[in-house]
Amino acid sequence: MKWLLSFVILTSFSAAFAADPTLKYSEEQFIKKVAAEVKLQIEKIKNKSVTDLTKELVEKDEKIRLQELELQKKEDQLKVSESDLGKKYAAFEARQKAFIGCVQTNQDEAKGRVGQLVEMVSNMKPQKAAEVLSVQEADIAVKILQTIDAKKASKIFNFMDKEVSARLQKQYLDMKR
Repeated sequence: MKWLLSFVILTSFSAAFAADPTLKYSEEQFIKKVAAEVKLQIEKIKNKSVTDLTKELVEKDEKIRLQELELQKKEDQLKVSESDLGKKYAAFEARQKAFIGCVQTNQDEAKGRVGQLVEMVSNMKPQKAAEVLSVQEADIAVKILQTIDAKKASKIFNFMDKEVSARLQKQYLDMKR
């Protein structure tokens, strides 16, 4: 019975003092407040029967059990969410690797096509190579000119239109730096 009385008194103290946490008490005021609260709780307990107190304890125990169940549900939901997030992250990484693989494949194919063009242009006469490179995209033409022999590239530049030659030579020199 003593433990029951102590429990009830402690729970009421916590409720009484938690109501306004900004209040500051001196030690003497605190002792008086505690004594008054103890008297109040003892009066309440005197008026209650053991069955009422037991019923109150059972209700509080039930509340705690329900709160624990709710907490367990939230924990389970968090685990499910964490698992879903892990799966989404793995799927994202897989898509990212596939995308990077496609980009790498495209770059490799572009290098292969430029390599074929370099071989073709290398086998052409400078005048014909100048005609072909003059109508190509500037970036591709410069890559081709950069790869072939410098003497052959200078001869090709000489056969190009002056404006096209100047623009490509500028890009060519910028890439060489």
